Amino acid sequence: MSFKSPLPILPLKALMFEPKSCTYTYLLGDRESREAILIDPVLETAHRDAQLVKELGLRLLYAVNTHCHADHITGSGLLRSLLPGCQSVISRLSGAQADIHIEDGDPIHFGRFALETRASPGHTAGCVTFVLDDHSMAFTGDTLLIRGCGRTDFQQGCAKTLYHSVHEKIFTLPGNCLIYPAHDYHGLTVSTVEEERTLNPRLTLSCEEFVKVMSKLNLPKPQQIDFAVPANMRCGIQTPPS
Repeated sequence: MSFKSPLPILPLKALMFEPKSCTYTYLLGDRESREAILIDPVLETAHRDAQLVKELGLRLLYAVNTHCHADHITGSGLLRSLLPGCQSVISRLSGAQADIHIEDGDPIHFGRFALETRASPGHTAGCVTFVLDDHSMAFTGDTLLIRGCGRTDFQQGCAKTLYHSVHEKIFTLPGNCLIYPAHDYHGLTVSTVEEERTLNPRLTLSCEEFVKVMSKLNLPKPQQIDFAVPANMRCGIQTPPS
C-alpha cells in the first residue's frame, strides 16, 4: 500500500471497511509531522487500524466518532489501549463519554491540517460532519450517505432537523467537495456535494416531502443496537477486551 503523492499539501488518506455493519473508517495523516486521526473506528477492526498506523509510521492523536453509532461498537476504547497517546473524541451533544467533547465550529488539528466540526443533527442529536480545512472533503457520518441519508426514527432522530442539517451544513460546501459517508450498502465509496445536491433521491425533495418519505421507511431495528449504544455511550472510556 503506497501513499506517495505529487501533491504534498494533501493529507495522507486511507479508507477501510468493516463488512458486518458496512462501516467505513478513515485514516488521515500529515506526511511531515506524522500526526494522524481515525474517523469512525469499529471495535472488530481496531487491531487492523492500529497495525496500519504503525506500518505507516504515524502517531495517532485522536479516534473520532461522527456520532453514537447503533450498528456497531466504536473502536475508540481499544485504540486508546493499543496506541498510547490516542484520545477519543465525540460531540458533547451525543451524551457519550470521551476524552474530548467537541461542539459546532471546533477544529481538530493533525499536523498542518485541521478538520472543522459542523453539527449536523437529525439522524441522532449528536451527529457531526467533519470538513477538511480547505473544503476539499467532508466526512458526513450517517447524516448524508451516497444517494441516501441516515434513518431518523430512533436516538432523538428528527427528519426535519436532518434535512436542514444537510442543506445548511453540507450542501453549502463547494460542489466538488468530496463526500465520504460512514456507511454504504451498495459498494460505493465517495460522492461529491454537487452529485448529492442534484441526484440524492431523498434530499432533492422539499422538506415536507422528505419528512413524509422518512416517516414511511418502516426499517427493522438495527441488530446490534441493544448492546452497541450502551457501549458507545462509554465511548473511548470502556474497558477494552483482553
